[in-house]
Amino acid sequence: MSEPIIGFIMLSLMVFAIFLGFPTAFTLMGLGVLFGGATLGWQVFDLFVQRAFNVMSNDVLISAPLFILMGYVMERSGIMDRMFHSYRLLFGPLPGSLAVTTMVVGTIFGIASGIVGAGVTLMGVLAMPAMLRANYSVSLAAGTITSAGTLGILIPPSVMLIVYAATAGVSVVKLYAAAFGPGFLLSALFLLYIVGVCIWKPHLGPPLPKAERSMGWGKIWWDVAVTSVPITVLTVAVLWIIIVGWTTPTEAAAIGALMSFMIAALYGKLNWKMVAESVRLTGRTTAMVAWLFIGSSLFAAVFALLGAQKTLESWFVGSGMSTGMFLFLSMLIIFLLGWPLEWTEIIIIFVPIFLPMLDDFKVDPLVFGILIAVNLQTAFLSPPVAMSAFYLKGIAPPHVTLNQIFNGMYPFLAIQLVCLFLTWYWPELTLWLPRYLYGD
Repeated sequence: MSEPIIGFIMLSLMVFAIFLGFPTAFTLMGLGVLFGGATLGWQVFDLFVQRAFNVMSNDVLISAPLFILMGYVMERSGIMDRMFHSYRLLFGPLPGSLAVTTMVVGTIFGIASGIVGAGVTLMGVLAMPAMLRANYSVSLAAGTITSAGTLGILIPPSVMLIVYAATAGVSVVKLYAAAFGPGFLLSALFLLYIVGVCIWKPHLGPPLPKAERSMGWGKIWWDVAVTSVPITVLTVAVLWIIIVGWTTPTEAAAIGALMSFMIAALYGKLNWKMVAESVRLTGRTTAMVAWLFIGSSLFAAVFALLGAQKTLESWFVGSGMSTGMFLFLSMLIIFLLGWPLEWTEIIIIFVPIFLPMLDDFKVDPLVFGILIAVNLQTAFLSPPVAMSAFYLKGIAPPHVTLNQIFNGMYPFLAIQLVCLFLTWYWPELTLWLPRYLYGD
């Protein structure tokens, strides 16, 4: 049996073990050691140590736990709760005001955190009870919450983009600049749909009753300013100093984490319980990503040494497929993987299979990364295994069914597909800001 076939057997066993529910990181390390040992002998352990050291010394990854900590502090401190209620009054007269509020606050939280599951859960806790009390359509409420919660995967400072940058070896700064166009376009399209459908069918999302917005406009604007200014300063400051190159992403992440603690203290929410919980969740998430990187790095090295990566690349290139077909196939595979797997597993394990082929098909790695981010958002909203739906179902009232959540997600899924097509068909949507800021 040839070595490339052994490599593909290893890949098949890895996919099978993950679908059975085995821990992904240790499955990768175990298969890497087993098949690598059959090829390299005891040297596989030297390779293991080398790969672990390379991951731990990766400068890009250092920023991930700091951004994760910033996001968890913002979530656990209850700041977004106060912001939601102030924006609810501000947008009260609009059709679908609560849905508009949910999308705006979800976008802000996505900018401030970059954590997907936390975004859906937080917006579900804040918005779902308020929408149901206001007689909103359950489907509209569910679709708005799940789509708003997934924006953190794309809008900077997305943790997913940091992991992709470390995997693909591209600049985090340029990747963040590339994400602005598709990210805010997607948020704007969501808002246009919500307002449009609520104007067309007012019963789906009525304005806030006058009795609940009797507060004067001066007080409303004051509450909006009090809740918005600190978070706006935090997000703009962190992103600005990254984009213009005043600091590295890691230094900006450290500043952002420090400022999140200062904002929590400003609102009187800084306490030992909140800090301990945020640090614990950050440590757990960071450890998961780090072990995945180590396992994936060893697995990929053995896969390449067996010649399977070169065989796969030769098949793609030798098939004569066009760039569009390559992008279609790669995005379809990533989309299907987005149903059963978390984004971390997809980015760290499967995306490296396609990265060596980008030069052959003349695909910009920045565009490819943003396509993956939009694609994974789409997978998060795609039944039957839409992760966002299950996040929301876990905290929704018992009478809210999965079918109602799925039905609400379909229009937003269609908007996601439109954005995915525009990102593929019109690369300048992604590349104009990096080119403007940094040149070709």
